[in-house]
Amino acid sequence: MSIKPKKSLGQHFLTDDNIIAKIADAIPAREGDRVVEIGPGTGALTESLVDQYKDIIAVELDQRAIEILEQKFDDLEIRHENVLDIDWEELSIGKEKTHVVGNLPYYITSQILFSLLEHREVLSTALLMMQKEVAERIVADIRTKDYGILSVQTQLMATPEILFPVSRHCFSPQPNVESAVMKLTFDKGAMECSDKNLKTVVRTAFNQRRKKLSNALKPIISKEKLPDGFDFDKRAEAWEPPLYEKLTAQFVEDGILT
Repeated sequence: MSIKPKKSLGQHFLTDDNIIAKIADAIPAREGDRVVEIGPGTGALTESLVDQYKDIIAVELDQRAIEILEQKFDDLEIRHENVLDIDWEELSIGKEKTHVVGNLPYYITSQILFSLLEHREVLSTALLMMQKEVAERIVADIRTKDYGILSVQTQLMATPEILFPVSRHCFSPQPNVESAVMKLTFDKGAMECSDKNLKTVVRTAFNQRRKKLSNALKPIISKEKLPDGFDFDKRAEAWEPPLYEKLTAQFVEDGILT
């Protein structure tokens, strides 16, 4: 059973059985946990999931795919919903842990990632297929060209790890980019600042990444008011993620951000 992939939905269906098995095996779900698959398509990965885990929910936007899933899996709970509209708290009620797995449409990868990070308190892990370049940005070290907004925010809110690369030949149709499976473990404690304020500081800093932070942060604060204890002569890419959390908390303490 198959459907013609829709470009508008960014559909690239995973077809490689070895990769499918590796993804399913990498989910650390145990008895009492829930596994939520986002964008299952026609159910290639879903088949392995239902064989290994008892509590599966599939979230799919394409009605054509839903009809195929309903034919293939009698007892699978399927939700016809946009992944960005998922109520993660509701899906996690009564569960020890909730694990997310999915082959993400490349064009909304960042949006999905930030949505998961926003709801990290009710999630345990996420195994996500994404463009390899995006995965490399997430795990990037300071003072590298890949290090940026995505790196700082993700590394402060989760522990990211690239599990393995995935060739474009493992999909139908083949994408124009290489992919990778990323594992996010939501094991970080509460931050000293809000997600909203952190995002403001980090995005302001990296919007002018070639400038010293003393200049890049001017939209938030003037130079003469910069707090002590920070080296603002450095560029944004030279600061470790915890420094951004610390600075944001200081801005809130000083009344610059609320």
